[in-house]
Amino acid sequence: MHPEDNKTTLLVLSPGFPVNETDTTCLPAQQSLIRSFNQYFPEVQVIILTFEYPHTSQPYTWFGNEVIPFNGRNKGGIARWLRWIRIWVKLARLKRKYRIKGILSFWLGQCSLMGNYFGRLYGLKQFTWILGQDARKGNQYIKWISPNATSLIAMSDFLANELFNQYGVSPAYTISNGIDPALYPHVPLTRDIDIIGVGSLIPLKQYDIFIEVVRMLHQVIPNLKVILCGEGNERNRLSSLIQQYGLEDTITLTGEKTHTEVLQLMQRSKLMLHPSSYEGFSGACLEALYAGAHVISFQQPMNGWIRHWHLAADTASMKELTLQLLSTEDLPHDPVLPYTMEDTAKAFMELYSS
Repeated sequence: MHPEDNKTTLLVLSPGFPVNETDTTCLPAQQSLIRSFNQYFPEVQVIILTFEYPHTSQPYTWFGNEVIPFNGRNKGGIARWLRWIRIWVKLARLKRKYRIKGILSFWLGQCSLMGNYFGRLYGLKQFTWILGQDARKGNQYIKWISPNATSLIAMSDFLANELFNQYGVSPAYTISNGIDPALYPHVPLTRDIDIIGVGSLIPLKQYDIFIEVVRMLHQVIPNLKVILCGEGNERNRLSSLIQQYGLEDTITLTGEKTHTEVLQLMQRSKLMLHPSSYEGFSGACLEALYAGAHVISFQQPMNGWIRHWHLAADTASMKELTLQLLSTEDLPHDPVLPYTMEDTAKAFMELYSS
């Protein structure tokens, strides 16, 4: 019996996807969601069409899921239109071959554009998961898509509010980011790292503020141990800032780490500082909470209170909160689990089954 005879198929459209099973740093939340679909809904076959990355046009298998890359490399103009035609033709072929359960697009961008028009034409259930900057002002795809609120799923209350404020469209659903506790390694829980930062070293993440907070704290707690995990075009500037403040022995720039390595470092950390100026729903913050670290950020993803997640109004407030927590005797480091990826996957499938 062929797979298409006894399964329905969910088509996932994404700008990028891991190039192989060892690529743990590319879209970890999306990876976890796909694997949760596989685990809890084995009767649903998942096929991923990836528009820009990886840089290959050769289909491959990722943990049993077919991945069809189109090697876009973020090229615009005629190249983009030709790529969209190829994707449309492939979608039509997949529809003829399989019983399509629906289409899920990551981000309210070109994937959502293709998913919306294809779904409308063929009467397929299609949803877009709004994940971050796609809710901000300046998203040109929204006027092309003219999305129906019932096709939109926000990753957080913050993103739902942002989309409404910018475009007057309120997503009908909110399905949060989640984590898979099974991914956490079993390591001795020695909290020998005072502060950790995890994320791309880009201007949006504001790691210059991270370094500024550490500089102020270092004057009070000279033996601080701080690590910053990630890679990006801000690395040289941040490294120069660390040298300028004389913090070479305090802050370690680790570069890019595997997902497992990052989780291990989080389990050794007391606090995570996340000074990003904009955030849909940081997976790194959720992971840090379950690793037992307290989180301090400027952005509040959900309207409700999340235990061990502290909100700072500005840099001075972030410094004060950090000093207060590091000075607290017997600071609790029990795991906090606001949302699991199991629940996230089930919420998605409920929409496709209703």
